[in-house]
Amino acid sequence: MLDTNLKQQLQAYLQKLQQPIEMIAALDDSAGSQQLWSLLQDIAVLSDKVSLRDDAPAGLRRPSFAIQPKGATKARVSFAGIPLGHEFTSLVLALLQVGGHPPKVDAEVIEQIKALPGSFKFETFISLSCQNCPEVVQALNLMAVLNPNIEHVMIDGALFQDEVNSRQIMAVPSVYLNGEPFGQGRMGVEEILRKLDSGADQRAAEKLASKETFDVLVVGGGPAGAAAAIYAARKGIRTGVVADRFGGQVLDTMAIENFISVKETEGPKLAMALEQHVKQYDVDVMNLQRAEALIPGEQIEVKLASGAVLRSKSVIIATGARWREMNVPGEQEYRGRGVAYCPHCDGPLFKGKRVAVIGGGNSGVEAAIDLAGIVAEVTLLEFDKSLRADAVLQKKLFSLPNVKVITQAQTTAVLGDGNKVTALSYKDRGNDAQHNIELEGIFVQIGLLPNTDWLKGALALSPRGEIEVDARGQTSLPGVFAAGDATTAPYKQIIIAMGEGAKAALSAFDHLIRS
Repeated sequence: MLDTNLKQQLQAYLQKLQQPIEMIAALDDSAGSQQLWSLLQDIAVLSDKVSLRDDAPAGLRRPSFAIQPKGATKARVSFAGIPLGHEFTSLVLALLQVGGHPPKVDAEVIEQIKALPGSFKFETFISLSCQNCPEVVQALNLMAVLNPNIEHVMIDGALFQDEVNSRQIMAVPSVYLNGEPFGQGRMGVEEILRKLDSGADQRAAEKLASKETFDVLVVGGGPAGAAAAIYAARKGIRTGVVADRFGGQVLDTMAIENFISVKETEGPKLAMALEQHVKQYDVDVMNLQRAEALIPGEQIEVKLASGAVLRSKSVIIATGARWREMNVPGEQEYRGRGVAYCPHCDGPLFKGKRVAVIGGGNSGVEAAIDLAGIVAEVTLLEFDKSLRADAVLQKKLFSLPNVKVITQAQTTAVLGDGNKVTALSYKDRGNDAQHNIELEGIFVQIGLLPNTDWLKGALALSPRGEIEVDARGQTSLPGVFAAGDATTAPYKQIIIAMGEGAKAALSAFDHLIRS
């Protein structure tokens, strides 16, 4: 099941096991069970501290397996499916953590997990192509390892379609707690704890409010924000980063093949590398905090949604951008119930179904091409008279037999039955005729919007809502700089955002020494 190279890597990791563990398989006669058993056998022979048996009790999902310390009476970490693809890392970490290898988590977080009162049984529905799912799976697995009152099972939605359909799951990751919906989308350990621990937000706000004034405060933790933080910290000045989620839009990016010197990588991997690099310096990273207002003054204040206020002598805004929405009736109602924004994440849930892709740029056409290999039928709708994607992508698109392209199409409504999407309504801009397309899924790929709503009235924004900056990254407010996709800088690319972030930090330092 595993190739030689992967076996060698895994064997090296398993040397870190501090106690014997066992894998307990629940199998049937399916091909999936055969594949899972082969995988588990490959793992078991790599370490004498790993044993394998197939006598799981009745009533469990099949194929599935649990990981527990040898001799334990209850398994708290389970996988229903074959955790390869993006989830292979989740499997490796689970093996190590169940085996006693210490997790790379702050001691404060560990204590918070251990102190959680109550009993928690989590289920996470994933797809193996989803780049956001592993963070959720790994977070809940860790919590289950640390707290004996927490259990977690990862469920591959593509393998357990009946369960996905019965629960009407149309987006991943989807998390259930004790049988009830708990959350959807990317979540880390700290986010999950905030939902479980009612006093966490207040404690965090009090901690933030007591912080001393920064020399440079970076708002945003994407490529631009990370670069700005590193360049500022290297100058030896007091630097802080406050971010809604560290990594930003990169976390939602699948393949990255234009980051110079790195042949190819994935968004979550790059985001992790950025965070690790930032933390090598004396930078105060404040994650899961959303900026709500910018208040100019001798000391610039950034008010957070938690109510806390941070103060700094200079500020660098690098809040990036988010997926643009269609803003039509039904979109919000059916978000996560047929309306999706990540074809890589949610595409496998629509296997054999009919979907539409909104947008004829590179992202839209790439999404349509990818989905065509999974779903029954793809209809791509483009607002303009022609597609805007690169010629090579269009050539591939038009070669696919199950793809239909409609141009001059303005989406007017998302229709549904109250539970899920059933159709899409659009207007032909050529003759104003109204049409409906019966389908089960809609993937929106119409570009990005800058995350600058919180800045309206505080500094100069372009008509598109982008922060106006000069050649040095200076905004209309002295001491406030900006970088990345939230600004008027042309060409929204990761490598450009990083350069702009570095430039903004150098400009902020220059401002500080001259003021």
